[in-house]
Amino acid sequence: MKVTDPVCKMQIEDSKAAATSQYKGQTIYFCAPGCKAKFDREPEKYLGK
Repeated sequence: MKVTDPVCKMQIEDSKAAATSQYKGQTIYFCAPGCKAKFDREPEKYLGK
């Protein structure tokens, strides 16, 4: 399934994600570990909350 990395907006396949995070019961998928690290520091910034 195609998903969007919330940090860089890249479209990726969820099965090929380089990293994932759990946030409020959701799995968030990332194209690279660096995007995951940025998200983990400021998740609200990237989810537009």
